[in-house]
Amino acid sequence: MIDVSTHILQITNAKAIDQLEPVQSLWSGYGEIKRVYLRECKVSSVIVKHIQLPDRNNHPRGWNTNLSHQRKLKSYQVEQVWYEDYAKRTTTNCPVPEIYFTYSEGEELLLIMEDLDFAGYDIRLHHNEVSVVQAKACLGWLASFHANFMNDPATGLWPQGTYWHLDTRPDEWSKMQNAPLKHAAKSIDQKLKEGRFQTIVHGDAKLANFCFNKENEVAAVDFQYVGKGCGMKDVAYLISSCFEEAACEGLEKELLDHYFEKLEIAVDKSIDFQLLKNEWQELYAYAWADFYRFLDGWSPGHWKMHSYSLGITREVLNKLETNEAN
Repeated sequence: MIDVSTHILQITNAKAIDQLEPVQSLWSGYGEIKRVYLRECKVSSVIVKHIQLPDRNNHPRGWNTNLSHQRKLKSYQVEQVWYEDYAKRTTTNCPVPEIYFTYSEGEELLLIMEDLDFAGYDIRLHHNEVSVVQAKACLGWLASFHANFMNDPATGLWPQGTYWHLDTRPDEWSKMQNAPLKHAAKSIDQKLKEGRFQTIVHGDAKLANFCFNKENEVAAVDFQYVGKGCGMKDVAYLISSCFEEAACEGLEKELLDHYFEKLEIAVDKSIDFQLLKNEWQELYAYAWADFYRFLDGWSPGHWKMHSYSLGITREVLNKLETNEAN
């Protein structure tokens, strides 16, 4: 078993550990995240993510399968690669925690990283309390992130980012109740894969994974499902996590306009931005339908399966049907 305390003291040169504070348990009992307060150290605290296999898989929604288990294991391995090889390539416009130490032993994994609370990003928000300004801050972070990694091969990360990617969710696909969407799932996935412009996506860009400071600037955490993909996957998922159906519909243009404004500023000038924007504007609906497909099999009746998301999904299905007819 990994001696966590010894590693913390060695890499921080702290005099002692004063306190361990639980932050959260990892999904399905795969370990925990703790804040560790340090004595006589240049940083007052660090965040420790310690992954340990559970004695018994205990998925909160009942998805206790070997495939689910293997997906989680890979997600932690991918996160280790992300912090070791990619995190240092982010810019000041899309900050992430600095990684201090990574270590794996058997099927245990240890990540010791910067405490964003100590860095001033100590505000967390829920979907019913986020403002448009704060949502735009998250979209700005995504735009800078996507621009920074545009056309990157994402070596060592997920070949297709996002935790709901179809290739990794056959069990949920088999449980789908929406027959037309189930039939179209592969076509929607293929449309997103075949986009000319691919980047690295965060893969779990929900509001809960953004940390705010008092100036409404944001940093992001949780890179288990980071990988290659269309940036609209992150954008659609973020918006779905921020707002209820009426706001999603009413704010759609304003939010997307803001994202593309920030993307144009950040993207390399050798890229034809208008081609990029045209393609991704079309793929926004496909990204939303792709996530709706996952929810339909994973958690029917989920609060995000509202009339706005259903309407977008139906538009995509109609387009695919028209294309097939032609």
